[in-house]
Amino acid sequence: MYTILFVCIHNSARSQMAEAFLNYYGQEKFEAESAGIKKGKLNPFVVEAMQEVGIDISQNQTKEVFDLLKEGRFFDAVITVCEKEAAERCPVFPGMIRRIEWSFPDPSKFSGTPEEILSQVRNVRDEIKDKVNQFINEAGTMDYWIQNEHDLSKA
Repeated sequence: MYTILFVCIHNSARSQMAEAFLNYYGQEKFEAESAGIKKGKLNPFVVEAMQEVGIDISQNQTKEVFDLLKEGRFFDAVITVCEKEAAERCPVFPGMIRRIEWSFPDPSKFSGTPEEILSQVRNVRDEIKDKVNQFINEAGTMDYWIQNEHDLSKA
């Protein structure tokens, strides 16, 4: 079982969706958690968008990535799902095999009517779902986790 940590700014949207999708679709090979650079509040539009696809995250608590580091937690991979500038503030966990950067728009920055915001969140949700399923297909083999210096530049 590979342990994966998804990180974004406030652990309120993107990382929560990625965690939920990996735990749902990859439960045989992966165990996912999520955290933020800073702890925020769960985005209600994200909760609604996830409920639409049958995944309930309404009871999830937001977490801070540095708390997990202080607890001495280990992860096989840390995947940042925020902008590159924020991803660079993510700590390096001991024993981590892979550090991966995925960038998705930040739902907390969406504006418009509630329906327009929800529509934008749905788009991000679907992008994250596709990326997670791609990751499951690629990382589901031992070869993915065996690396050398050349592999590190591609992660």
